[in-house]
Amino acid sequence: MSLRKMATTVRIGFVPEHYAVPLVFAKKLGYYEESGLDKYEFVPYPSGSGHLIQSLKKREIDIAVGLTEAFVRGISTGDEGEYSIVGQYVTSPLRWAISTGIGRKDLTIADIKKVGISRLGSGSHVMSFVLAMEHGLAPFEYQVQDNFANLRAGVNNGTTDAFMWEYFTSKKYYDSGDIRHLGDIYTPWPSWVITAGAHVEASVVDAFNRGTQRGIDYFNANKDKGIDHILESDSLDYNNKEDVENWAKAVVFCDNVAESVHQQPWRDVVAKTKDVLREAGVIQ
Repeated sequence: MSLRKMATTVRIGFVPEHYAVPLVFAKKLGYYEESGLDKYEFVPYPSGSGHLIQSLKKREIDIAVGLTEAFVRGISTGDEGEYSIVGQYVTSPLRWAISTGIGRKDLTIADIKKVGISRLGSGSHVMSFVLAMEHGLAPFEYQVQDNFANLRAGVNNGTTDAFMWEYFTSKKYYDSGDIRHLGDIYTPWPSWVITAGAHVEASVVDAFNRGTQRGIDYFNANKDKGIDHILESDSLDYNNKEDVENWAKAVVFCDNVAESVHQQPWRDVVAKTKDVLREAGVIQ
């Protein structure tokens, strides 16, 4: 069956943050259709990569764009036959901000006991193990809080001591005085990948990857338009142009989405990621 005669709609899960701008451009400019993917739907997952994994396993979505550590952890702990990494998306590391409540003036990273996470297996969960390893902390107690708004509420009402979320998404709430910045931790690996369920045909994956690559190329050539989209979007929570410009300067999207995951440097990345996650106690 050709792609243009597919009877079913390809469902693509994504996190509605600034990192999704190349996907937005690819859709807006018709790059997916030109790549042969006519029937598709983007499904937002503000709850993050852990929720994406759950939906991939349930076949509620077919393709997902999410955080490297969450998917490597999932594949390494029994999900290998259910989905796989089929492309790189962002090759620069992610800057995770560590946040606490605005009233917790004396709390330091060393004092953290209770951590809020969006989902078990999410990036906010996995990276907390790396944080504990780097700072020599005892295992944390976790509270699953689903989304960023609940995580912010949790540190302010005393349910949790801290949570971790992407820095530029968090910074607006530092500036407004809603939460307090404790510090940062960077992923020691490229930050975003594309995954697909085992049931998804290779031709569909190829069409999506080719359309996404064109969206990335457009963003790289038109960063001013990407910045304007982020600032003007009703669905994105950013209002500081300087912050968005700083993010755009630092982020590096993959220049070879599909082929990169079949090359030795990517295999080295996966091996290193597993080593760090194993040392941190995330996987065995």
